[in-house]
Amino acid sequence: MNLAAATNENLAEISNVLIYSSMAVYTLAFFAHIAEWVLGSRSKVGRTAAALPGKKGATAPAVTVRSAAAGGTAVLERPEIVTRAAAGTRDVPDGPGAAGGTFKGDLWGRIAIALTVVAFLVQASGVATRALSVQRAPWANMYEFSITFSTVAVGSYLLLLLLKKNVRWIGLPLVATVLLDLGIATTTLYTDSDQLVPALHSYWLWIHVSTAIICGAVFYLGAVGTVLYLFRDSYESKVASGGKPGAFAASVMERLPSASSLDKFAYRVNAAVFPLWTFTIIAGAIWAGDAWGRYWGWDPKEVWSFITWVAYAAYLHARATAGWKGRKAAYLALLAFGCWLFNYYGVNIFVNGKHSYAGV
Repeated sequence: MNLAAATNENLAEISNVLIYSSMAVYTLAFFAHIAEWVLGSRSKVGRTAAALPGKKGATAPAVTVRSAAAGGTAVLERPEIVTRAAAGTRDVPDGPGAAGGTFKGDLWGRIAIALTVVAFLVQASGVATRALSVQRAPWANMYEFSITFSTVAVGSYLLLLLLKKNVRWIGLPLVATVLLDLGIATTTLYTDSDQLVPALHSYWLWIHVSTAIICGAVFYLGAVGTVLYLFRDSYESKVASGGKPGAFAASVMERLPSASSLDKFAYRVNAAVFPLWTFTIIAGAIWAGDAWGRYWGWDPKEVWSFITWVAYAAYLHARATAGWKGRKAAYLALLAFGCWLFNYYGVNIFVNGKHSYAGV
């Protein structure tokens, strides 16, 4: 027997235990993030709203709101939340995020981040032991791809925090999504630890698939920023037009950065990782040439990888075109991420092709 090709069942079982353990810790982090959002104060915009008439002790003077549509300025008779400026820019200062600067909110936020770090380390250990159990890259099937993908997504988020970026607002949707991803992976997509099919025996497995995972994780962070941008932009538009958002909507939206900041975040992370996605497709073509004797064969996975590339290229081009900034570009970004998701789930599960290694 080739010992290098044997499966170490003990390590495989340890990997399963670690993945389930990480889910338990992520659950605790999820509730800590909930506490952070509930107990944290609202942003500066929210505190401005507290000075509106009807609030006890409100004596703030009138303010001037610039309106792009009116082409000028107008003095209002009461304080308003300044949300829009000329040329579509924002006057709204970024909120401090979910913690809101209060002691309780910040404390729970720190607890949530600490738990997320612990869960990330446990999950990463689970991925590593899965790899050691078969002495290969831990992404040969959809179960392994899923647990590695969510690990990289959390790692990317923690890296941004380490770089002192104000991204704590990602914590709650990130942890919730990771729990969903791991839940699907351990129930629907689970595959026993086993050796590779012959076509995957290549060092390109480490290069091509690892870059695809990194791209997907960063694209996911961009998608979260885009979704929150759309909600926050609608909220700011409603406030600017004199509308009164519901208490729950205001409580949530006022804990987020401004729509402008969310939009810039989504654009920057998508633009930063797009060249790596281009390399991913090129690396896949090179691997296909080695494995199947042709660089491109219009296999469903190849086609949808290219469609995803075109969608993100169109989004980045749209951002450079004045008529496609803001919400239009955001919808295009979500369409592009939807293409990536279909390339991952849909093609692997529902479409037959040379890349049918889903293992489900």
